[in-house]
Amino acid sequence: MMSFDTTCPVPGQKPPSAATLPSIQATTNGTSLKTASNSAAIAGRAGGHTHIWLVTGPAGCGKTSVAEYLANALDMPYIEGDSFHTPANVEKMRSGIPLTDSDRWDWLTALREESMRQINEGQAGVVLTCSALKRKYRDVIRVAAYYDHHLLIHFIYLDASEELLLQRVTQRQGHYMGANMVHSQFDILERPSQNETDVITIDVSRTLGEVQEDALARVIDMMRSDQDSQ
Repeated sequence: MMSFDTTCPVPGQKPPSAATLPSIQATTNGTSLKTASNSAAIAGRAGGHTHIWLVTGPAGCGKTSVAEYLANALDMPYIEGDSFHTPANVEKMRSGIPLTDSDRWDWLTALREESMRQINEGQAGVVLTCSALKRKYRDVIRVAAYYDHHLLIHFIYLDASEELLLQRVTQRQGHYMGANMVHSQFDILERPSQNETDVITIDVSRTLGEVQEDALARVIDMMRSDQDSQ
């Protein structure tokens, strides 16, 4: 079993072999972006590779909104990480009690296994939400590439200040993750380091539409870069 105190090196990820992606022209309704991104997903699958796009960041950063947008644009299934928490984990968070490493272990493993299950059933990839606050949490997902060498794993880190996210969470209604949990998440947050080359960092201090289109454009750029680097 992997130790939570041991980090895994990022597996070598060879880019897919596929045709050149179409040019990207952002529009206000996202139509051109969706056309280009669907072509990207098809190209990746044609090259024999599949993808996990994991949208990460603390509470309030917009993981669900960004992930749903990407999943729709990329024509990939969306996995909501929060729905895989155990009832005990949810009750702890609702009570304002931060989760420990051991609380998160089975949750992270379940997310990895569900992603692999859907891909093994024929999906070209999945879009997954998970806070993944620490490097070792991200490494749990990276283990999937050791089981499937055709799999490429990518993280989209939604970056914002604690003050901004506290304000956003305070305005949310009916979610078990209260504002008091934002500070506890920042207490343990390990922003992705430069050697985590499978991470895209997105500034989420802008409007949601701007963040969504930026994330999608960066995803497509990464796919194109993978192809061009062959």
